[in-house]
Amino acid sequence: MGGGAVKDDTLAPVVVVFAGGTSAEREVSLGSGQACALALARSFPTRLCRIDEDRIPSGLDPARHVVMSTLHGTFGEDGGMQQLLDDAGFHYAGCDAASSALTMDKAATKHTVAARGVRVPRGLSFTAPSVPCAAAVIAQLGEELVVKPNSEGSSVGLAMIANRSELAAKLATITEGDWLVEQRIVGRELSVGVLHGRAMGIVEIRPKSGLYDYHSKYTKGATEYLVPAPLEGERAAAVRAAAETAFSACGCRDYARVDFMLSAAGTVYLLEINTLPGMKETSLLPMSARCAGLDFTALVRELVSPALQRHRASAAHCHS
Repeated sequence: MGGGAVKDDTLAPVVVVFAGGTSAEREVSLGSGQACALALARSFPTRLCRIDEDRIPSGLDPARHVVMSTLHGTFGEDGGMQQLLDDAGFHYAGCDAASSALTMDKAATKHTVAARGVRVPRGLSFTAPSVPCAAAVIAQLGEELVVKPNSEGSSVGLAMIANRSELAAKLATITEGDWLVEQRIVGRELSVGVLHGRAMGIVEIRPKSGLYDYHSKYTKGATEYLVPAPLEGERAAAVRAAAETAFSACGCRDYARVDFMLSAAGTVYLLEINTLPGMKETSLLPMSARCAGLDFTALVRELVSPALQRHRASAAHCHS
């Protein structure tokens, strides 16, 4: 896939879109990559590259190629691929290896943003097979809980808990990995895109099942999205400020999506920061961008522009 608005392809770097990967979110990533590559090709020489292993594909050259990754989940957004790109001298769109690794770790993210004044749900983390007993967890956090993997996306492994027997049953199924148990915040789920450090529109997510799980995310018609979210000005400003603070606290760059719960009492709680969010035209980040006047083509151009600027600056430095 090539061509677009750029006339002198001999000088312009090719934007290589990574899609696929080896995580549980491979299929989601393939869709994101296809959509981004089609949109980017309207403005830049573009190539879609399917990733099937945890390595940079052969044939790419840091002098000629700039990467936009749409890899989700393990090795895609946990800093693994970013570290390989850094080590090989590639410029790429989005967060660097350190901030990617931090934000993929939900417990570490919450500790980091809480230190900057952003509210987070109370919780505890553990590594299987050292699984806590249900009674001890409930004594600390209460019965209304959320159990989820500490480093997965797309709600993989997510469970809502209403009582001790449900918690005991869920804990009994956990045999490996890092996990998080949190107080369940009942309220309105919100998502905010952050572009170049500034929050865009707020999207409200209303799953018809009451739970924004994998099915609700990827089944057409299963969730209603309010764009922009119906929030009064002061509340909306607080949500956007929290998104920008969380983005900055975690050392993010270029773009990310920040998700919150707004409790019935009006308190804003951070759920997570997603540094490589879903990027189909109907995904949350593009919805947020539309509130700021950016259609999908304009958004993906903005997402990759800082990486192209870094590439140009590096090339100019080498030739000076």
